[in-house]
Amino acid sequence: MTISAEMVKELRTITGAGMMDCKKALVETGGDKEKAINLLREKGLSSAAKRSGRIASQGIVDSYIHLGGKVGVLVEVNCETDFVGKNEQFRTFVRDICLQVAATNPAYLSKEDVPEDAIENEKEILRKQALHEGKPEKIVEKIVSGRIEKYFQENCLLEQSFVKDQDLTINDLLKELISVIGENIVVRRFVRFEMGEGLESPETCLS
Repeated sequence: MTISAEMVKELRTITGAGMMDCKKALVETGGDKEKAINLLREKGLSSAAKRSGRIASQGIVDSYIHLGGKVGVLVEVNCETDFVGKNEQFRTFVRDICLQVAATNPAYLSKEDVPEDAIENEKEILRKQALHEGKPEKIVEKIVSGRIEKYFQENCLLEQSFVKDQDLTINDLLKELISVIGENIVVRRFVRFEMGEGLESPETCLS
């Protein structure tokens, strides 16, 4: 696969790694952006990865009300300094997270937040679906593995495609902001209210 300058530039923007390191990572992963990001992180070449261990205790809580008061969202996003907490780019990101939660109603913040029993239950449903579709048993597990990733992409905020740019996930957006701002930034938690349905995603309220 040909690795274009645009691909290298995009990876550098997201990770903050050097241009040559980004190109090598893309070559090694066959142009797969997500795998290249992980490879750079594993090698300690991603500035976003280096910053992820730093304490983020500042930030803001923002809110969004949609559809004539029918849907409301509260989001907490943390950064390292009060200065960045007041930064317009940081605040725009937080606003976008509010809009994302309002539009997509994610059940969890990240894959790590999905309870193991919920994952196993979903896998069992997916296995039965695959068998009912007539898929050979020997490839059912592979099919389930692919479909459980889609489940994460639909239900976990950080794995979702950004509503304003479907080519980016929320995690991509976060890493890009970390690279630009130069601080660790953490989407801490969110809650979503919908009229007549009560509180959505209560597990995201936990500290």
